[in-house]
Amino acid sequence: MISPIALSLISMRKLWAVGAVYLVALLSACSTAPPEGLQGVKPFDAQRYQGTWYEIARLDHSFERNMMDVSARYTVQADGSVQVVNRGFNTVKNEWKEAVGKALFTGDTDRGSLKVSFFGPFYGGYHVVALDTDYRWSMVVGPDRNYLWILARDKQLDPALKAQLLRQAQVFRLPAEQLIWVTHTR
Repeated sequence: MISPIALSLISMRKLWAVGAVYLVALLSACSTAPPEGLQGVKPFDAQRYQGTWYEIARLDHSFERNMMDVSARYTVQADGSVQVVNRGFNTVKNEWKEAVGKALFTGDTDRGSLKVSFFGPFYGGYHVVALDTDYRWSMVVGPDRNYLWILARDKQLDPALKAQLLRQAQVFRLPAEQLIWVTHTR
């Protein structure tokens, strides 16, 4: 028979083990490095990147599920950080949602690799891996290949450009076939 004290110690050890696994999962989910084999574009000019971008396509994630008419506004701050305002229409709840965050460069400010936070001290990677020389469109990935956005200054892309970006996503080994194409009707 196991004593109550021994059972308590075993339960504590299990709790610590579960807690350690949870902490490792949480920290890995907040990775700010780009996916292996990808890096942010260089040169990158935050002043030219700032302004409004429309989400053309994205991979599905719970934080954007059911969202259409999605846009992001980037504003360079005096301290070098970038304010991020994401806005979109939730088609199920029939309401606009907005999230305000902060982005910081992860290294050189002339490379398109940043970390973004929308809540507390938790940051996720934001890496501009393809960018039009005139800053008209961009392809952004997160900390792994399960995060992908195609953004543009206009609400629609020319079909030839769309095909070119899909080919580029395939070269980067990104799951382009899973993209959700965002409508802008509001």
